[in-house]
Formats: sequence, C-alpha cells, structure tokens
Amino acid sequence: MNRPSLKIFLIPRSFEYASPTSLEEAFSYLDEYGQDSKILAGGQSLIPLMKLRLASPKYVIDINRIPDLDYIRENNGWIEVGALTRHHAIETSQLLKRRVPIMPEAAAMIGDPQIRNNGTIGGALVHADPSADWGAVIMALRAELRMVSSAGERMVESDKFFVDTLAAATKRNEILTGIKFQVMEKSGSSYVKLERKTQDFATVGVAAQIALNDFGACESVGIGLASVASTSIRASKAEEVLAGKELTKAAIEEAAIVASNECSPSDDVLRGSARYKRAMVKVLTERALTHAVSRVKKEM
Repeated sequence: MNRPSLKIFLIPRSFEYASPTSLEEAFSYLDEYGQDSKILAGGQSLIPLMKLRLASPKYVIDINRIPDLDYIRENNGWIEVGALTRHHAIETSQLLKRRVPIMPEAAAMIGDPQIRNNGTIGGALVHADPSADWGAVIMALRAELRMVSSAGERMVESDKFFVDTLAAATKRNEILTGIKFQVMEKSGSSYVKLERKTQDFATVGVAAQIALNDFGACESVGIGLASVASTSIRASKAEEVLAGKELTKAAIEEAAIVASNECSPSDDVLRGSARYKRAMVKVLTERALTHAVSRVKKEM
C-alpha cells in the first residue's frame, strides 16, 4: 500500500544575509527590504522556524555585531537590560540577583544551556510566544520597551507590547534595543512555572513583583501570567485585590482566585485542559506572591 509522503524541511529556503555594525546601517536595510526581512538576534526562535519553512524571509539582518545592545545596569533608579543580553547573562547577573531576583529565576528556567547561552531577551520578547517566560516577567515589572527606527524612538509599555499570539507591537522598520523598569525599595519578586517536562515551555507561569510601605501594606503589585491566554497578560483585577492591603494568607488566596478567573486558557492535548490550567494559576499565584512577600520581609 502506498503511503502519502511527508516532507520535513530542515534546511531554510535561500536568503540574503546582512550583518550591520551600527543601528543606522541596520535601519537602512530595514527601510530597503521592509516586510521581506527578519531581524536575527539569538536565533533560537527564528532559525527553527526557517528550517521548518514556517518563516522564509528573503533577507536576514543579523544585529549581533551592533555594539551597546548587550548590557545589564542600574541607572538613576532604573534597571536597564539590552535587547541582545543573553538569558545566561541574566541568570548569572549579581545585580539582578540582588535587586530583581525574578529575572535570574525566570532565565534559569528557559530551555537548555545552549538556548540560554545563545538566546536573547529581546528576541524572545519580539517573538511574542504566550507560553514563553519573559512576557509574564516584564508584565509584573511594568517594564518599558525601547523601539528604535530611522524615524526616531518610542517607548512601549509592557501592557501594550503583546498584540496577539506571535505578534508584538513592533513596526516593520523598528528594532527593540532594550527594556527598563523601576524597582522600589522594600520590594520582592518571584517567578514560578509548571512544566510538562524539564526545559519545556510553561503549562502555566506566574510572575509576581510586590513592594510594601512602611506599615507593611502593599504599596504596589504586579502579577504576570504566561501560557493562559493568546498573549502574556497582567492579572490587573487580582492586583486590585491586594492594593493597599496587608498581604495576609487570606488576601493572597483571594487574589489568586481572581487571577484564575481573569485568565483565558485553552484546552491542550499536551498540557491539559483549560479547567486544569485555571486551577494551576490559582496555586502558582499563591506560591509566587507568598515567595515574593517572604523576600521583602527578609530584607526589612
């Protein structure tokens, strides 16, 4: 009996390659090639898509030779991370471990060592996979993303960055150059993730960032959710439950219930039903908030 043939492409279609050494040179390529081009950062998302021919750009613009896009620094009360910063650099950053432990925590859960050594935070964010980890983290941190083109630059709030599954709010001629966010005193953070197997995408991921006032009540809170909607989302209603309150076990549990109700997961043959994922959002939100609170109190 003849079986239908199944072709699996592991070689990309032919393309032109450019390796600019400045943003200005990269912009000239983007302005010329437009929608026929793709930016190559870490390549951990783009290259597999090209091998499977799910993406076939005519021009690949490799931005890795552009200086000053790989950094982790604190500047006038802001934490700044360059778009070409590798996951491994974030995972091992002493500054981030001290000031924003949620970031090294999340970075350590991304893929395997090869992916963490090559993949970049900017490439992962622009890829906009709702199951990826960084989206939930930047939502919780209320980060701002710096988009630059030949026409100038603009800052995009994390809440407005993810448009749909695999679609970010980037214009065709823009490059994400970095993200920045503020970290308040007396603050703590945590990222927890349920995986089907080690180094997998999240079945559910929850990021929490909180700050307490001098009386021990919640001054600010951010809760980001991964893999439970068409994009990474912020659980804003759950945040409202905690605003201005003492973060007791009962308050955290109430916020976790609200977070599970405001997400919109889908049934998944590999990772479970929508009902199961909602239940896990509640469990992991409680864990993330409790861990974040314990980190604040440890520093007080």
